Amino acid sequence: MDDEEVLAGRFEEHRGHLKAVAYRMLGSLAEAEDAVQETWLKLSRSDAGAIENLGGWLTTVVGRVCLDMLRSRAARREDPMDETFVPDPVIRPLERIDPEQEVLQADSVGLALLVVLETLEPAERLAFVLHDLFAVPFDDIAPIVERSSAATRQLASRARRRVRGATPSAEPDLGRQRQVVDAFMAAARAGDFEALVAVLDPDVVLRADSGALVGGAAASKVVRGARSVAEQALFFRQFAHSMRMVLVNGEVGILNAPEGRARAVMGVTVADGRITAVYILADPERLARLDLDSLD
Repeated sequence: MDDEEVLAGRFEEHRGHLKAVAYRMLGSLAEAEDAVQETWLKLSRSDAGAIENLGGWLTTVVGRVCLDMLRSRAARREDPMDETFVPDPVIRPLERIDPEQEVLQADSVGLALLVVLETLEPAERLAFVLHDLFAVPFDDIAPIVERSSAATRQLASRARRRVRGATPSAEPDLGRQRQVVDAFMAAARAGDFEALVAVLDPDVVLRADSGALVGGAAASKVVRGARSVAEQALFFRQFAHSMRMVLVNGEVGILNAPEGRARAVMGVTVADGRITAVYILADPERLARLDLDSLD
């Protein structure tokens, strides 16, 4: 086995962790894969023998790659982030967790948090993700954002306040989540409007991202209030036969995939026995890239 094969093997040991970092930084599974690949290229061009802590080095490099990608994304965006945007969901079977995906599944970051992270400045997001989610010291983050450790700490603190203020509280027990989502699905299948309203929080917010090309009733939108969201749920009654419960970013959600082809993924936030937030991804292009093999 030559040196490059040995290095590739050592890199593979860290791939899951690096993808978890990149996904939380970018909110896109495809871009996360690109960031991990770019990290490998940088490692392959480096003097690996001089790297004392490979895991720390790789985490720092993937963070820098993601920061550059976020800054490039912000430079291309003429308008503020579209509030209908829904991050790529990580979908897993409700009954079991694929061992190969345990790193992504462990300490799962919910869609609600990813949506809030999209509103942060790139440097704020990097400082928060690396420090608060992956315990990277501020002294290691500071060179990436080209600031002092104290200034980097302030970036993370500012991001933390925004996250706490915008992220809804959530029911941690999967069993209770499942009861609420099951009641929602039963009401939708039966076309029972009042039952739908009853399982929705009065201030529930639905965020639906259908992509730029989908129009009509299925177009991207933000809907607020239990009765308005219930009306939207009734619209999707025709797809009830192909809906199934799955884990969406570690929380109970719904997948609509007739004949194994994803048409929509719905993540929800459950609190106090009701659904307080709904996140629907129905963008055909992004859905086509989702990995559903683990659901078979």
